[in-house]
Amino acid sequence: MSAAQKVVVITGASQGIGAELVKAFRERGDRVVATARSIRPSDDQDLLAVAGDLSDPATARRVIAEGVDRFGRIDTLVNNAGIFVARPFTSYTNADYAAVTGINLAGFFHITQLAVAQMEKQRSGHVVSITTSLVDHALSGVPSVLASLTKGGLNAATRSLAIEYARTGIRANAVSPGIIKSPMHAPETHAALGALHPMGHMGEMRDIVDAVLYLDSAPFVTGEILHVDGGQSAGH
Repeated sequence: MSAAQKVVVITGASQGIGAELVKAFRERGDRVVATARSIRPSDDQDLLAVAGDLSDPATARRVIAEGVDRFGRIDTLVNNAGIFVARPFTSYTNADYAAVTGINLAGFFHITQLAVAQMEKQRSGHVVSITTSLVDHALSGVPSVLASLTKGGLNAATRSLAIEYARTGIRANAVSPGIIKSPMHAPETHAALGALHPMGHMGEMRDIVDAVLYLDSAPFVTGEILHVDGGQSAGH
């Protein structure tokens, strides 16, 4: 592996933004460990696919262990996996709560803890998490308490990680998207969803990918919550 080539772990990597992140890091020449519930094995020798449910700590252990075994190190972790359930607060069920916190919080916690432990051995590394601008700017038409509870926690955890590890060579940042054109949003909803942003349109998956790539190549940036939301977090 060349000095410039990194090993990047990407969660939620089978579709949407996660799949685009895998493609972008591979195009950059990095090696990738991609994980998702339904991800398929790859013929690419520099792409390791590990299937599993990230809410299960055993999946996190396999992802990091197999990544280190295959590529020797972990340089970047992209916490992209997430669940969003738009439901009035009093309509959330115990199953909703368990599903959202299982991926958004427990999934983040277990894989990040293991990745950072490996990065400590290397004295370098980067953790970047995908959150949501709804944390900073709630919308009356988009009920999002569970998203704010969990993704808001990731924003706070990002800052804490950044400060705790600032002198160890490990950085932590987050990308906070607005509503992005992805398979989770049907085309007929795009106009209405786009109107929720001051810029008047939805973001593209490439906007999020470019933000992650920027943060990963910015060695003096840590503790940053980078809003990629068409001005949503700034106001209306």
